Order: sequence, then structure tokens, then C-alpha cells
Amino acid sequence: MTKRKIQINRAPVLTLWAAVVAERLGFAKDEALSLGKGVAGMTAQSKGRRLGIYKPAPVEIKKARAKKPTEEFLVEVCGRPVPAVNTPQGVRAVNKGKSVEPEPVERYLESKFGEALEPVRQEMRALAKAFKPEQLATTAFRLYEEFRPVVPEDATGWGAKGEMDLNQIRSLGTKK
Repeated sequence: MTKRKIQINRAPVLTLWAAVVAERLGFAKDEALSLGKGVAGMTAQSKGRRLGIYKPAPVEIKKARAKKPTEEFLVEVCGRPVPAVNTPQGVRAVNKGKSVEPEPVERYLESKFGEALEPVRQEMRALAKAFKPEQLATTAFRLYEEFRPVVPEDATGWGAKGEMDLNQIRSLGTKK
């Protein structure tokens, strides 16, 4: 029996939740894992800039204007527009010009959640199924904010572990 409370940091929780949401919205599991990593990466960059951990890259106007249109498009997951491309294997998030492959994302989740991965994934899937896809698309990030681990909001919380309660995830599906 897996514990109903686990100690974990926010990044893998958001990665998994965004992947579950993407699956509920109709993406295949591998596509969803890629998009989930894209959501978590964008969120980390955004928070890191706010905390002063990351500095924004300088805008190079000449280089930006010289870019040719690509096949990239945006997929909104958890309120984040994730750059993506179609590949022969399916939709993939894009990070720094490269597609995000699902296998390393799954290994990352396994390393962070350990034996709790499948029970947490099941609770998240049950929560996602409690909502119609259109409703989930607009409330997914707010739901994440309800069950994510509690860590300090300042730089001391960066990468810190907090407690996540699986019962809380379950209860959110009944509150809607």
C-alpha cells in the first residue's frame, strides 16, 4: 500500500498533472508526456525569472526578424501555450528548438515519484475524468494549485520538497 502523502517538489507534480490533462484533452500518452514537460519547463522559467534565479535572454531583433516560419504551433495545456511540432511519432513539445521526447520524461517521473508514481497518476486521472475536457482545459492550473506541494514562495522554495496529499487530489473531483 502506497502512502497517501508523499514528499516531492513541484516540478514533477506539474509535469505529471499537465501530462494527465493533455491525455484527457485527447493526446496520446507519449504526446501528453512531452507536453507535460513543456508546461513544467515554461512554468519553471517563468518563476525562476520572477525570483531572479534566471535572467531573461536579451532580445536580438535582427536574429528574430531573420527567422523563417516553421512548422511549430502552440498547444494550450494548463493555461500555458506550449510550442509544439508534429513528428512521425506524434505531437511533441519543443524546447530550445528540439522536440521533447517522452521516454526521458517518463524516466524523470519514475525517479521523482518512485513507487508512488502509478497511484498518483491514477488519482490525477480520476480527477481529470471528473471534468468534461472543455471544463478541465480552463480549470486545470487552478486544480494544480489546490493539490501541489506547499513550499516557500521565495527562492528558498526553489526545488524544495513539500507534502502532497493524494486524498486531497481525490477530494477535488467531488467538489466540482
